[in-house]
Amino acid sequence: MLDQRVDLDRVFHALSDPGRRAMLERLSEGPATVSTLARPLTISLAAVVQHVQVLEASGLIRTEKVGRHRTCSIAAEAVRSAEGWLTDRRALWERRLDNLGRYLADGEGGGDAARDARSHASNRTTKSTTKSTTKSTTKKRRGT
Repeated sequence: MLDQRVDLDRVFHALSDPGRRAMLERLSEGPATVSTLARPLTISLAAVVQHVQVLEASGLIRTEKVGRHRTCSIAAEAVRSAEGWLTDRRALWERRLDNLGRYLADGEGGGDAARDARSHASNRTTKSTTKSTTKSTTKKRRGT
C-alpha cells in the first residue's frame, strides 16, 4: 500500500504541471521525440528534458534513446493506477452524496428523523420563550 501511494504521489506530482500534461496529451497520439514535445512549448529544450525526466520517474512515460534522438511513449500502467485511485474516490463521494440527498429528501418530505429533530428544536424554543415570559411577568408583579 505504501509503495502504491508513493507511486501515486509521483504520478500526481507529474500531472500537476500544465506543460507536462500537454506533453502527455501529445504522447496520447503516439510516441514522439523530445524535440517534437518541445516545439509547442515556450520553454527551453533543457527545461523540456527536465519535465521528461519527471514524467519518466513517475512512470507515466518511457523513453528510448536511438542515436541522437530520445523517443518518449506513454506507459499505460501508471495512468491506469491513477485512474483506479480516482475512480475509487469518485465512488466513495457519490455514495456519500447519495446518502446526503436521501437525508435531505427525508428532511424536506417530513421523514421521521427530521420531523423528530424539528419537533425537539421547536419544543426547546417554546420552553425558552415561556421561561423568559414567566420571569418578566413575575418581576412586573413584584414591582422590580
